[in-house]
Parts: sequence; C-alpha cells; structure tokens
Amino acid sequence: MAENADPPEVAPPLDEAAAVTFDLDDTLVSYRRSPGEVLAAAFDDIGVDPVFPVEAYYDRFAEFNDRTGTMADLRAECFAALCADRGRDPDLGRAVAAAFADERDHANVSWRPGARDLLEALDARGVPYAVVTNGPPDAQAEKARAVGLEDRAVDVVFAGHDAPAKPAVEAFEVGVSALGVAAADAVHVGDSPESDAAGALAAGMGAVVVGDRDPLPDRATRVASLTELIRDDRDGGDAV
Repeated sequence: MAENADPPEVAPPLDEAAAVTFDLDDTLVSYRRSPGEVLAAAFDDIGVDPVFPVEAYYDRFAEFNDRTGTMADLRAECFAALCADRGRDPDLGRAVAAAFADERDHANVSWRPGARDLLEALDARGVPYAVVTNGPPDAQAEKARAVGLEDRAVDVVFAGHDAPAKPAVEAFEVGVSALGVAAADAVHVGDSPESDAAGALAAGMGAVVVGDRDPLPDRATRVASLTELIRDDRDGGDAV
C-alpha cells in the first residue's frame, strides 16, 4: 500500500459492525511450519515411527486446553494420552512433546492473506477489535506479539483460561465487554464453524467463517479469505 494512499474500506458484513472480535490461529495468523510438519520432525528427533497423526492432536486439544496452564503441559499430557490410547508408554508421548517443543517457535508466524489490510481498514474507520483465542496464554501471546497484535487489539482473550474455551458464550462475552459494545453490535470472525461461528451466534453476535469448513451455521456468513472483507473504492469497489 502506498504511503499516502487512502486505506481500503471495510466490506459487508463488517461495514456496519461497531466492533469486531477475531480468532487468532488460521484466521489472523498461521505458523510458517504446520503442526503436522513439526510433529513429524519430533518423531524423527527421538527416532520412532509416528505413533499418532496430527489430527488426533487437534481432536484432543480443547480437552487438555481446559486443564493445563502452558502449551508445554498441554502437549505433554495430550501426547501421553494419545500414546496410552494406542497401547504405548505414556512417557513416550511426553518425550515426543519435549521434542515438539524444541522444534516449535511460536513467534514463527505470518499474517493470513488480507489480515493486515483488514486491521488497517478497521483502524482507519475507528472500529475497535479484540482477539478471542483458544490456547495457553504463553504460546498465544507470543504469536500476537510477533505480529504486533498486542499493541493493536483492545484485548487478547485467552479462552480456556480467561474464560471457558470457545464455543462457550462466556469467551465472546469477555471480548465484547472489553470492546465496550453490545453483542448485537459486534461481529466475530474465525475459521471454525463450531467454536467460532456457533459460539458467537449463541452469544448474540454476528459471525463470519473464513474458509470452507462445514457445516456453516444458519445466520453465519462465509468468505474464502479475509480479503473479501475489504474493498478499495478508489478502484471502483474491487476487493483488495
């Protein structure tokens, strides 16, 4: 974007929102190395064949997020349980978790397409925004700091710690309260139809799902990427 150029405009349904909350992972930012790549490296590092797929980690993440305080503890307990479920020593899972931690850099994240332009458009419009993210505060805060989100967002809500994990309505209520608006005047943007859209709708907010995950809840809006939520009226309204 040129230094003196006007910022792009916010497109529907955010154009009428008094405030916005965002999911973090795979909505605003994503790791440069996927969890699957890091898990494969962790198995290689300790010299064992893969005991469980990364999808099993995804499936159990929320369960352990609610009862552990750090990302290291979450992975250790989750990986130990995944090994035990498969008849393997839980200590093997803890060793894999330690190797995973050695491989993972939480600051090694990048903006998702359109994310930075969308935040700049909201800033120019004077629309406040917050982040509502599931995950341990240590890891999530490091991601937010890496791209400057902690300095830009009104608040970063660590759901599962500051409030029950999404899709619990309390997580969204904390975010809306920080923004100082009524839930009906706010929109949540995230990539999960269940934890993001369904939770936000239950809290009385609008909801946007980024990506193609199903099922899309009634009353939620789907966009392929955040670029669909911004427009550049200088070029006749085309999406940025």
